Amino acid sequence: MAEYLDAYFTNSDGLKQHFRDYNIAPKGAPVILCMPGLTRNAKDFGFIADHLKGRCRLICTEQRGRGLSDWDPDPTRYSPATYVEDMMTLLEHLQLKEVITIGTSLGGLMTIMMNAMHPGVIKAAVINDIGPEIDPKGIERIKSYVGVGTPPKNWDDAVASVKAANPGVYPNFTEQEWIDFTHMLYADEGGKPVAQYDPAIRKNFDENDDQAAPDLWPLFALMHTLPMVVLRGGVSDILSAETLQRMEQEHPDLAAVTVPDVGHVPLMREKIVQDAIDKLINRFL
Repeated sequence: MAEYLDAYFTNSDGLKQHFRDYNIAPKGAPVILCMPGLTRNAKDFGFIADHLKGRCRLICTEQRGRGLSDWDPDPTRYSPATYVEDMMTLLEHLQLKEVITIGTSLGGLMTIMMNAMHPGVIKAAVINDIGPEIDPKGIERIKSYVGVGTPPKNWDDAVASVKAANPGVYPNFTEQEWIDFTHMLYADEGGKPVAQYDPAIRKNFDENDDQAAPDLWPLFALMHTLPMVVLRGGVSDILSAETLQRMEQEHPDLAAVTVPDVGHVPLMREKIVQDAIDKLINRFL
């Protein structure tokens, strides 16, 4: 894994939020803000951080209620608009006026919203397997496992649970890759796996269609001046091929990359993905 520092900032509600700061690139290098998916954490960006660490500073965030960040006692604040404002607090904490973003799933939605709410902050974007509209099949799959079920008793149970929640997502994974992937999702506490998100995040996601599957085409139109890479898993049930095609048609500076035999989401370890991100990042070096 790339070298990083564990760091924290305090959001407007007084909660401590964790981020990994991969800060070994030369002074003045581009800064990349990495925002993970609904139940995910900073470990998701280990592969791309390894790839970019010498050229860029990467800030890999964990939203409130995820990873090492504080859980919110008020679950109604688990919402994309709140997360965007948390990211603005983080950028102020780091004294950063503009960034490149890499947003996976929920992080991609946040990218689109952040650009609309705070124009000029994002100068280029990578959006990983999500778009301005979301395939309902994927939403139902996510609802089937977020915040439900019995916590695993051991790591074998955790691996089995992760496999069951991700049918067809990584059809070519070896058993060791499933184990490694499970360790990205769980923390090890005394030899036992512990989920790295607050189950209460399900409440808003389950009850609010605007959060689970918002129509962001009007906000996506505001991104048309930004260089962009959009990644899609070839068998994704969240970002359809049709939506990606429309995004590519409507955006004048968008590179669309489809990763074969992967669902939601590509892990950004794939050469085709890293090559596309390199091409984007090289425009700012």
